Amino acid sequence: MPEYNPEDLYAADRPNQLSDAVKGMPSYVYVPNSNSDTVSVIDPATYKVVRTVPVGHQPQHVVPSWDLQTLWVNNDLGNSLTPINPRTGAFGKPVPVNDPYNLYFTPDGKSAMVMAEANRQIVFRDPHTMAIQDILPVPCAGVNHADFSPDGTYFIASCEFSGQLLKVDTAAHKLLGVITLKSGAMPQDVKIAPDGSVWYVADMATNGLWTLDGDNFKVTGFIHTGLGAHGLYVSRDSKSLYVSNRGEGSVSVLDFATRSVKALWRIPGKASPDMGGVSADGTVLWLAGRYNAEVYAISTIDGHLIARIPVGSGPHGLCVYPQPGRYSLGHTGIFR
Repeated sequence: MPEYNPEDLYAADRPNQLSDAVKGMPSYVYVPNSNSDTVSVIDPATYKVVRTVPVGHQPQHVVPSWDLQTLWVNNDLGNSLTPINPRTGAFGKPVPVNDPYNLYFTPDGKSAMVMAEANRQIVFRDPHTMAIQDILPVPCAGVNHADFSPDGTYFIASCEFSGQLLKVDTAAHKLLGVITLKSGAMPQDVKIAPDGSVWYVADMATNGLWTLDGDNFKVTGFIHTGLGAHGLYVSRDSKSLYVSNRGEGSVSVLDFATRSVKALWRIPGKASPDMGGVSADGTVLWLAGRYNAEVYAISTIDGHLIARIPVGSGPHGLCVYPQPGRYSLGHTGIFR
């Protein structure tokens, strides 16, 4: 896999540090509207929708490819992936893929990993053609989000509906362990700290973050953030973790150094902040309003709401693109 800085896994994600692979690409926010079967395209300069494009049934996430050249729309119930060319904005012919709830890429770029939630599988596929390479059955319900160890040898995935976490050998496609969280837990997004010392797992039911020792695969603690803790996003300076609290319409800001919440940003009125990403310059946090048919642009300087943008019904895993970084590990944009 590519070389990395063990002191900061996100060192390549600094403000506007775009790789040569994406230079010249226009900047847009791509919003999959799960209930409308469309993707809304927002111009971040004007905070307005400039296009709405029909896609397959129930699009859940828009995912940047490992090589940064394609955005894949995960049409979960449509059993397909719609490719978008981020340089031209063209939506391509859907590629048949069964149950693509979410999508990741191995750090070496050799495999796409389809999180087939309903089928209880992680399906390893060719990252370009999406031809099946291998299938790993998983002993849990709702396998969904993931992140990778610093050296890429393993990843940890969350299982939303059974309240479990999985540890998987990346190269061998082998299950290494299972953790069952407390009764009623609903783990969501997974993110490793910049120095690799701790993993954070958002839990929508317990309203905060589980902390893990990834190497020994054990829970080490819990940090309360807010109702419905859901999405996790690293700041451009690698100092903070933004946590979307979908159940209360807020964003918690966690300090990586102290592992404590240092700020709480509340979105005015009714809001349901879900998945999203950080602008290339690091000044705006973009989040989908899952149950309010809108998208939020939030200042990372002081947490105030910059814009509230109407989109289709059920906006989910929006993608801000392009972003800094050398390659994508998937989801709505995990760049290293």
